[in-house]
Amino acid sequence: MTDIAVVDYGMGNLHSVSKKIERAAPGLEVTVTSDPAVVAAAARVVFPGQGAMPDCMRALDARGLREAVVDAACRKPFLGICIGLQMLFEKSEEGDVAVLGVFRGRVLRFPAAAMIDAKGARLKVPHMGWNRVRQVVAHPLWDGIPDRSWFYFVHSYYVETAEPDLVAGTTEYPFEFTCAVARDNVFATQFHPEKSDAAGLKLLANFTRWQPATRLARPQRLAARVG
Repeated sequence: MTDIAVVDYGMGNLHSVSKKIERAAPGLEVTVTSDPAVVAAAARVVFPGQGAMPDCMRALDARGLREAVVDAACRKPFLGICIGLQMLFEKSEEGDVAVLGVFRGRVLRFPAAAMIDAKGARLKVPHMGWNRVRQVVAHPLWDGIPDRSWFYFVHSYYVETAEPDLVAGTTEYPFEFTCAVARDNVFATQFHPEKSDAAGLKLLANFTRWQPATRLARPQRLAARVG
């Protein structure tokens, strides 16, 4: 059994993520894998992501990873990054696809009409660069990271949820949106901790030591789809 499985679905910056986790926790075994059995047996699971949501969902199904990922999100310490955050919700505007539905909410594209800063300048999409993150709740993964620390973002879509208690962090571009969520054994970020220097390294180190007291209850709406 590996200590930490980094899910390989054929997309994303897997090498960067795995190497940064190894640096954060040099005594742990980190395995990049597309094998559902390895994901199922791992003590912790990280789902990193870059690329298009429709391709991500097709790749999960083609590799038999969908059920293993949902099961991991409901049973063990789970860290989602970028698409790994977005896929936990119900539907994405990117390709108009249904995603995993672990949490209630949707994934929206930055609206062109709203992408204007305080000085009237148009902002680019995708959103690429450093932003301050406001910590909405106290959480073990924020330990040792000052509020409003800088993290690195690369994305064109963001999550919207009607569950305020799910939101763990927000940022602004140009409006405030959710950039981190947390519930029970799941923590997920829109930003890339593996690209976020000291703050990101600290968050990854916190994840490798995190012992959540509760596990996510498997949503009833998932029963027919994934067993």
